Amino acid sequence: MEPRQADVSIPLQSSGWGAAAPGRRSDPQPRDYVLWSVFNVLLWCALGGLSCFGFPPLVFSIKARDCKSVGDLEGARRHGGRAKVANIICSVVVDTVFISVFN
Repeated sequence: MEPRQADVSIPLQSSGWGAAAPGRRSDPQPRDYVLWSVFNVLLWCALGGLSCFGFPPLVFSIKARDCKSVGDLEGARRHGGRAKVANIICSVVVDTVFISVFN
């Protein structure tokens, strides 16, 4: 009786550290900017209890996080973009107010 030879397949290309797995390429996860939003709310609270001006970015950030957890990546990108713009506006306004008050 002859011994059977096993079928062995060896890939010709190395799958080194930077190689991506075969299959569908995934897009990066959308950002939700929750920490930045909480920081803006705290800054507005420190400015004399005006935290209501910091809530819109926080709402958009939480909506983006909820959409991301459900799997709605397009909704997460849309709300994340709105949160980013609202956070930029809040940060600029609160910095302007701090500079004008303490100068």
